[in-house]
Amino acid sequence: MSGAVRKALTIAGSDSGGGAGIQADLKTFQELGVFGMSAITAVTVQNTLGVRNVYPLPPEAAAEQIGAVGSDLAPDALKTGMLFSAEIIRAVAGQIRAFGWARVVVDPVMIAKGGAALLLPEAVAALKEYLLPLAQVVTPNIPEAEALSGIPITGMAGRREAAKRIHSLGAKHVVIKGGHDESGGGRIVDLLYDGAGFTEFDGRRIMTRHTHGTGCTFSAAVAAELAKGAAAAEAISTARAFIQAAIEDELGLGLGHGPTNHWAYRRRKEQGVRP
Repeated sequence: MSGAVRKALTIAGSDSGGGAGIQADLKTFQELGVFGMSAITAVTVQNTLGVRNVYPLPPEAAAEQIGAVGSDLAPDALKTGMLFSAEIIRAVAGQIRAFGWARVVVDPVMIAKGGAALLLPEAVAALKEYLLPLAQVVTPNIPEAEALSGIPITGMAGRREAAKRIHSLGAKHVVIKGGHDESGGGRIVDLLYDGAGFTEFDGRRIMTRHTHGTGCTFSAAVAAELAKGAAAAEAISTARAFIQAAIEDELGLGLGHGPTNHWAYRRRKEQGVRP
């Protein structure tokens, strides 16, 4: 694997504002030294103030894009983001199975920062049935973990139980992100469960409205590191440092939920600053 160009594929929606979706994923791949490719599932009309409209592509359009990439530019890892419908989920899962790809990161995108639904309610069951069994890593936030596990989450004990339930659906590594849990005061703890034990990743909470695309960016960073051959826990640790830097060094763009800074991690390393 040494010396080869690593490739990662994002299967997700397009964000016209550039902060989330395939735009965030491709920026993250680039910053982490991985060649990025994409299969678009939907086109969203949005900016930092919110999602104005969503235009899902036909399921066969997503499947054909994945097939074209897979037949010529076989990815070393891939991630899924906004999939929108059960039909698209089934099409995507079918292609992943057909190619036999194992380094799969599932970001179960359900709701945009502004509250717009990005996954139809009936599609949650399809996500659990078809996609989670293919996931090496799944990266829900707390509301998404509640939807996937079927239980309300209160405190770390609730997160641990939810992680076990999601793991039982087939995902090998479950990372329940802690951004929605404000009980930790000035800290955010992401919880990893690998089927054998738990690992906590602790970080400083940054009080900012510029957090658009954090979930996309985090999962893309995990996929990029997996593409380079990192083990899951190592990839998650690097992704945690990547998104921490991206939030801390804010760009201050837009009038609403602004995008994170995808340059921050690399620039810190170049300057000899610990990310």
